[in-house]
Amino acid sequence: MTEKATFGAGCFWGVEMRFRGLDGVVDARVGYMGGKVDNPTYEQVCTDKTGHAEVCEVTFDPERISYESLVQAFFELHDPTQVNRQGPDVGRQYRSVVFCHDADQEQIAAKVKGEMEASGLFKGPIATTLEPAATFWQAEDYHQQYLARRGGTCAI
Repeated sequence: MTEKATFGAGCFWGVEMRFRGLDGVVDARVGYMGGKVDNPTYEQVCTDKTGHAEVCEVTFDPERISYESLVQAFFELHDPTQVNRQGPDVGRQYRSVVFCHDADQEQIAAKVKGEMEASGLFKGPIATTLEPAATFWQAEDYHQQYLARRGGTCAI
């Protein structure tokens, strides 16, 4: 039986590629979550007015990879101290966020976030928010596996 995990860590292309490379991840797809518009388009999300984050929805086999391992990978693949941005990408849609699908996920994500804050690995406070998972709106087909289809590698 598989489970879902949803993460926002900047531009969703690299996030998807990173999670797809983890043993135990069955699927990863990009989309939008956490906004106030139903079935948003990329163009709408890019206006920074819908409230959505670009996210990667990860389907994983908990017998092969734990949710905690996924959250740790999430913190390692981006700069969680940046607010509403990652590198040159600026806007609320690029925020650092863990969308928790249940109370267990929220507890685990909070634990890992606390460990990361205490680790001294980051130069500033962690800005990552933990939010309840909402409706996942799959992004347009041309965004799915965008980097892989272009021969790209994961730069994060």
